Amino acid sequence: MLLEIEQIHSYYSKSHILHGVSMDLKEGDLTCLLGRNGVGKTTTLKSIMGIVRARSGEILFKDSNLVGKAPYEIARMGVGYVPEDRRIFKSLTVHENLLMGIKHGENVSKQVWTLDKIYETFPQLKGRRENKGAHLSGGEQQMLTVTRTLLGNPELILVDEPTEGLAPLIAKSVLEMLSAVRKSGVTILLVEQNFKAAVTLANRFYIMSKGQVVFDGDGPALRAADDIRKNYLEV
Repeated sequence: MLLEIEQIHSYYSKSHILHGVSMDLKEGDLTCLLGRNGVGKTTTLKSIMGIVRARSGEILFKDSNLVGKAPYEIARMGVGYVPEDRRIFKSLTVHENLLMGIKHGENVSKQVWTLDKIYETFPQLKGRRENKGAHLSGGEQQMLTVTRTLLGNPELILVDEPTEGLAPLIAKSVLEMLSAVRKSGVTILLVEQNFKAAVTLANRFYIMSKGQVVFDGDGPALRAADDIRKNYLEV
């Protein structure tokens, strides 16, 4: 397994958010984490990334425990994080934003994602390379933050609500971009509210409720689980 999460408990101050969450990701998977607002999906991503420190349990990435490591250490190990609020530099151009994602000093032979490959794979960004981040559409900003993360050449990326607030056609293009990223060999853990879109994209699903995993299965199993979808998803 590329990532194994074993019985993690995470808190915000004294508020107990994650109650023994366990999951695993195989290399090359696109796994979707579903559930209503406030059930712990984002906290799960932040716990993996070290932004929220799990107080107990293990988070194993390639058999190395991430618990207790700083976010920059986890990033250097090969994990990328795309937050819901995107956090692009609005006063910088698209090209300058992308430069910020490059890990200098890394072995060039291991850099699958380069600026040239980004522009080749996502020509829409190439056409906007001199535009400032503030002048991009929501979909373009989302594309920029994902590709900036790719320039760190992660083996795993954590993507939080990439289609939130986007028009349906733009949301579709963002999800198609993530599908292309997966096909390039990057493993993805995706938090997404749009069940209908997610079920066409991901090959594995976890559903959370009140800080716990209540479902684990593939697309056909999720489609067949009528009670689970009714009780825990907004579909």
